[in-house]
Amino acid sequence: MLTTNTYLNFKNNCEAAFRFYQSVFGGEFIHVGRFGDMPESEEFKVPEADKNKIMHISLPIGQSVLMGSDCGSAWEAGFIQGNNFSISIHTDSKEEADQHFARLSAGGSVTMPMNQTFWGSYFGMLTDPFGVNWMISFEQHPPLN
Repeated sequence: MLTTNTYLNFKNNCEAAFRFYQSVFGGEFIHVGRFGDMPESEEFKVPEADKNKIMHISLPIGQSVLMGSDCGSAWEAGFIQGNNFSISIHTDSKEEADQHFARLSAGGSVTMPMNQTFWGSYFGMLTDPFGVNWMISFEQHPPLN
């Protein structure tokens, strides 16, 4: 079953925001990952200032999952209050993920092409022709929500 969840982006205060949401809604975080957890390569090194920032956090709220991250230094310049969200779609197959990604990105821009990630998801990000940010993912095991 196709699901959508809200994905919020923050400028250096994601963890504080999500601890606040947790105090309001209760529950336990499904996942907390930091930029420092990312594998580095010759082409990509996480700046020291970003290593403790939140790369991904998720908190179940009822039947939904509220997700978020901090903007890394590379994306901080484009951060504008109000554009700090993405619609996150979880699909039932890689093929369905690719179809939605192709349709939504037509006339828009690809931020991160669909690909297998180090955290185990088949995942990509895009901005549609109307300026709305989307994240598409397929999990081998369905997300907890």
